[in-house]
Amino acid sequence: MNSLRSHRNIVARTTGGVHSPISEWPKGQQPREKLRLAGPEALSDAELLAIFLRVGVRGKTAVTLAQDLLGTFGSLPRLLNSSAEEITRCYGMGISKWAQIQAAYELVKRSLEYELMHDSVLGSPAQMRELIQAKIGQLPHEVFLCLHLDSKNRLIECQELFRGSVAQTAIYPREIVKEALIRNSSALIVAHNHPSGEPYPSKKDIELTRTLQQALQWVAIGLLDHCIVSQSSFFSFVEAGIMDIDPN
Repeated sequence: MNSLRSHRNIVARTTGGVHSPISEWPKGQQPREKLRLAGPEALSDAELLAIFLRVGVRGKTAVTLAQDLLGTFGSLPRLLNSSAEEITRCYGMGISKWAQIQAAYELVKRSLEYELMHDSVLGSPAQMRELIQAKIGQLPHEVFLCLHLDSKNRLIECQELFRGSVAQTAIYPREIVKEALIRNSSALIVAHNHPSGEPYPSKKDIELTRTLQQALQWVAIGLLDHCIVSQSSFFSFVEAGIMDIDPN
């Protein structure tokens, strides 16, 4: 799962023959055997994806098919967030293979959530970023997330609260406060995505953050950060010095 999240560059295969079956490749170059011998970190994105695909199509090995898919979608995150309709338009791909990929990606997201439920989010900032990026970074429309935290800043729930168009999402602070009280949250981290690709906050984003911080203070709930993500970038209000927090 760590390798699925690493987004390593595709490594083109130069040995074994482009069209020769994987079973005829040297043992150390076959993806499953390579994983067994050297660990998942040693495999390229295409090789890891080929393990899920299991088999290729006529004239293409599973690795070649995986390379074609990564080339079509442009990146591993974009492929992992593809819809069934998008992926089944690709030669050799059907609902079954799409489901396998989606199941693997969901396991990665659930693993991140599990880790943050047992450790302080503030003590695991990289995992928190990975979770937010995995949840909404690649989406073509705006989504607003709330990470509800307990008194030890452990994750209670990662909640999708609002969803909007490509350009904007209607966000209501009163609803955020209500949901936090329902979950007995001690603190929140909120996040939303910018499908346009620029993760920098707008004037409305800054105003919303201040309004939400004030509203939460009335019910003794801290707002620890507001994060904005795009396909490849991450912005933190706290790190940028836009908002002050009381970690206690």
